[in-house]
Amino acid sequence: MHRLLLVFLAAAGASVLGLPRLDVSAAAPCRAPLQWEGRWVMYDHSTGRNSRSAVSYDGLKQRIRVLQQNKKHTPCQKFFEYIYLYQSMVMFQIDQKTKDCSKVALTEAWDPYDVPDNSTFEDQYFIGGPSDNVEVQEWSDRKPARQHESWVGVYTVSDCYPVQETYTRNTSVTTSTRFFNLQLGISDPDVFTPPSTCQSARLERMSEC
Repeated sequence: MHRLLLVFLAAAGASVLGLPRLDVSAAAPCRAPLQWEGRWVMYDHSTGRNSRSAVSYDGLKQRIRVLQQNKKHTPCQKFFEYIYLYQSMVMFQIDQKTKDCSKVALTEAWDPYDVPDNSTFEDQYFIGGPSDNVEVQEWSDRKPARQHESWVGVYTVSDCYPVQETYTRNTSVTTSTRFFNLQLGISDPDVFTPPSTCQSARLERMSEC
């Protein structure tokens, strides 16, 4: 599965809360929203860095806009806007301060934020305490012939919003992404349109620091 991309808080599972466990045979992957906006924190396990961003996700037109958030305590002084257009297989990287732009070819196909039909059900549990919990399901790409997962996704039971995704691309590269403050729809479709400075974009990616 995915991408750019990711397991959540220790599973305060149903057994811990004294709640009945879900019958695994009855579990079926939910259908995630096709368009949403919100924020995420992406943690790269190989570098130990967290990247906080505002995100607009459009599964209908296969595009994502990521706006890095400027945190004063972050050692890197550059912050970028990224526009991923998978139908055109290009990514635009825009320096938020100078508006310099790079245009880079995407090498991986579109991989939506959802639960694939062939996913393996892992668990169902509540996040948070007794008065403010959210029920989620955990899925993975684990198969009987493979011992370890390369993708684990946590999605809410009620509306199938992404909560966390963890990816392991090889033994040394793992990324975890936490999603929050999600809202349905795209408030401004223009965020997927690169600025005019991208008309003369460089063809190599800019350094992030």
